[in-house]
Amino acid sequence: MPPPSPSSASDPLLPSSHNDEIHDETAYDSDEKVHIVGVFSNSDSDIENENEKSSLPFSWKKLWLFTGPGFLMSIAFLDPGNLEGDLQAGAIAGYSLLWLLMWATAMGLLVQLLSARLGVATGRHLAELCRDEYPSWARYVLWVMAELALIGADIQEVIGSAIAIKILSNGYLPLWAGVVITALDCFIFLFLENYGVRKLEAVFAVLIATMALSFAWMFGETKPDGVELLLGLLVPRLSSKTIKQAVGVVGCIIMPHNVFLHSALVQSREIDRSKKSRVQEALKYYSIESTIALVVSFIINLFVTTVFAKAFYGTKVADNIGLVNAGQYLQEKYGGGLLPILYIWAIGLLAAGQSSTLTGTYAGQFIMGGFLNLRLKKWLRALITRSCAIIPTVIVALIFDTREGSLDVLNEWLNVLQSIQIPFAFIPLLFLVSKKQLMGVFVIGPVLKTVASLVTALVMVINGYLMLDFFSSEATGLLFTSIVSTFTAAYVGFIIYLVGRGLNVSNWRSCLDADSRPSK
Repeated sequence: MPPPSPSSASDPLLPSSHNDEIHDETAYDSDEKVHIVGVFSNSDSDIENENEKSSLPFSWKKLWLFTGPGFLMSIAFLDPGNLEGDLQAGAIAGYSLLWLLMWATAMGLLVQLLSARLGVATGRHLAELCRDEYPSWARYVLWVMAELALIGADIQEVIGSAIAIKILSNGYLPLWAGVVITALDCFIFLFLENYGVRKLEAVFAVLIATMALSFAWMFGETKPDGVELLLGLLVPRLSSKTIKQAVGVVGCIIMPHNVFLHSALVQSREIDRSKKSRVQEALKYYSIESTIALVVSFIINLFVTTVFAKAFYGTKVADNIGLVNAGQYLQEKYGGGLLPILYIWAIGLLAAGQSSTLTGTYAGQFIMGGFLNLRLKKWLRALITRSCAIIPTVIVALIFDTREGSLDVLNEWLNVLQSIQIPFAFIPLLFLVSKKQLMGVFVIGPVLKTVASLVTALVMVINGYLMLDFFSSEATGLLFTSIVSTFTAAYVGFIIYLVGRGLNVSNWRSCLDADSRPSK
């Protein structure tokens, strides 16, 4: 663990990275960042001493300049894996899990705000900080786990896009062709990056708007019950029949790679980190923007859940609906119209798949660059990270395209794969934002730390239940059971190591702080 720089020791209020003049940075070059009004002057606020000012006046113009990273982050809450979780929850549990969707989104918001706080306060993202904070062997394990989570998410996203392309082409383009078409989006991504961060964010805004319009149209076509919707939001209900869907709702909302992504995205804005008030200002605007973004994502997820609750809850086909056949079932139920509902669904699904694969490419660059300290050209990093997901996805598409229901089984395996990775993003994040030497005055307080710890523990328990339920039904034979048992032991051991290291470092820092206080 690197010692604090001399300059940081002279200013204990600010994180050590505020005053480090040189550190490896893989997120954004200085000429790529969005300039925020008043970064280098006080003309917009007339403040003589910003470090003594608790807050700067609210500005709609500044909120607009800070708007972007939160909406890119919110796309992970809207990927095809989430849409499948939504439609299955609606079809099997009706409106009864809407309250859980709302609270799961709130938990996701808390985690993402901690990620943004880490990135803004330190000027570095989670993968970079993990590289410095953990020994080499642990760092490489964390990197592999993050990559596996990203690959699992990317396969779901690419397959979702490919399904939409197959629908929109009336089945002319097979699944593997849709995968190849979707794979080319990394070149679109690189092309857009050359035109600046704001242009790229505008493209994502269009894709989110496309999802919102498509699923709102479906909501209007199916006319879900308003009273049942309101009761579903306000009255918690859970039964033994819907426990699996409830676990799926929470598991789909929390995405491990998104924690790494958001801590890097917030660095696309150029702020003066030597001034406490400027960091506080950035945190305030990012909190507002992220909250708005996740409210939008929640509404879109609510549209999908209620549409399928209205259409299929209590029907014989409810248990058989998945991402592959959802559009066809909707078409059989509601038929044509000005624009057949099958194509409305496909357009929304395509927007979800394309936007999430683009952000997956983005996250892959930050994860690989941060953990391995790679200084590669962007096109090469994008090509490497894209290949990691596309090659297995093409293989999957070729194998599973002709097998009825096989893609839904694959999706269950991928959900479990991502659930396994959650502790390896959450625990380091919680440890780092609780570390005063790193965060300075922006370290989280005991109340927020307790709430964040409880949320982390709850999400880990929920996903642990998902894994246990899945493997208990899949584990057949002595060999497979032995492999699962060995993996579980290693998995639990590494989690204990991460938790223990965080607690030991925190206790050690507390002892140092106590020793440094003057005696009375």
